[in-house]
Amino acid sequence: MTRLLVECTYVFEHPNANSGIQRVVRNVIQQLPAKDAQRECIPVVMIDGALFEVKSLAPLKTPKINLTSLRVKLEQWANLFWLRHRTLERRRPFSESKFARRVLYVLCRLAAFACLSLPMRVLDRLLKGKPVPERCVPLQHRAGDHLVLLDSSWHANFFPLAEQLKRDGVGIVSVIYDLIPLTHPQFCDAGLVKVFNEWFDWIARTADGYVAISTTIRDQVRDEMLRRVGPQQVQQRWFDYFYLGSELDLSDARAEVDSGLLQMFKTPEPVFLMVSTIEPRKNHAYLLDAFERAWAAGSTARLCIAGKIGWKCDALVERIREHPELNRRLFMFNTLSDRSLEHAYSHATALVFPSYVEGFGLPLVEAMQRGLPAMASDIPVFREIGGDYMAYFDLAEPQSLTDLVTDMERSGVFPAALGLAQWRWLSWREASTQLVERIERNLETPMTKSEPGLEFEQQRQQAESQHANCP
Repeated sequence: MTRLLVECTYVFEHPNANSGIQRVVRNVIQQLPAKDAQRECIPVVMIDGALFEVKSLAPLKTPKINLTSLRVKLEQWANLFWLRHRTLERRRPFSESKFARRVLYVLCRLAAFACLSLPMRVLDRLLKGKPVPERCVPLQHRAGDHLVLLDSSWHANFFPLAEQLKRDGVGIVSVIYDLIPLTHPQFCDAGLVKVFNEWFDWIARTADGYVAISTTIRDQVRDEMLRRVGPQQVQQRWFDYFYLGSELDLSDARAEVDSGLLQMFKTPEPVFLMVSTIEPRKNHAYLLDAFERAWAAGSTARLCIAGKIGWKCDALVERIREHPELNRRLFMFNTLSDRSLEHAYSHATALVFPSYVEGFGLPLVEAMQRGLPAMASDIPVFREIGGDYMAYFDLAEPQSLTDLVTDMERSGVFPAALGLAQWRWLSWREASTQLVERIERNLETPMTKSEPGLEFEQQRQQAESQHANCP
């Protein structure tokens, strides 16, 4: 029997996190195929140099304090604190006096150290010596097992354990969401670029196979592997992909919808929705430019930005918060629940997604699965996911999006070649099953020993044939 050990360490330790990768990991784990005579899929975590089987990814429902969650919350507060500091120093008197800015900085550093940095250091010490976590039990690996690195492992400290498992006969499969820190480092924190580059070097040396979340990323992974380790090593690995699901698994019909969101949808003017973390590669500035052109021309369309505040976005967030159309034709929600997001998908006019680069684009399928038309930047992965069901605009010219918005506002007709009446995307159960089956298929297929790249080209042709019949 094949045992797939599906790693979910970060999501296990941060059960309340709900951004893109965490949403994928949680849903794939929850929908793993049941055990049968041929295979067993076991969710695992690697903590303190040991392997554990996960019994639950849900947060502990106990009154005691979850130190890991508290540590994450403090880090979020620290990011928000310094965002407020940078906004304040652009205002008088700090913008006009170097001395005033220096005094403000010293006071903020003292406050941050006492209220944030010091508690985080104490928690780090406590967490280092924590006992075996609840919700999991020790697991003994076996030769012939395969460790599937599903979670965001580039910040992990379990690489020595993974290498020991490989020496003990455990295969390693890496799920790769994108290569953005390598291909577009200007959009990422410098620390992440360094860590991710080192992680990919480790993955390139260690993994036996790679599963991306789109054919676009699969091809990029193989190209990067060719550059780093050469065709001979690439011939000994396999490359595949699977598509993500579309349900909002944390949407609870009993939960309340955000009151501000409800108020926004009370008036009949069209609402164009943007769902993503606010950070540079999502291209919110382009979006705002396009809508400002539309408003200047008399459009009554409204723009709703939904997503937590990320990194390298101080100027953009300040621009939004000080915009004269804020809460009139421009709205921003940073803490929407899945229930509120479901409501937004159900009541908006269209989803707008102007990213420079993506590995997949999860909000696109979440929106279209609910009948919400989507318009996106014209990049390869969006063409792959959306096909003729989406409308596309040119990132080189904001007027391209402005024209789409105003044309749709005037005509009431979505400017895509096909309607969404027949659209059907994968469920998370189907996505999880697809991932498992494609890993198994590659494990069962012996690698070809012909010229380098032949096996991959056969996979490419097969994938393109399958994609032609994909939803």
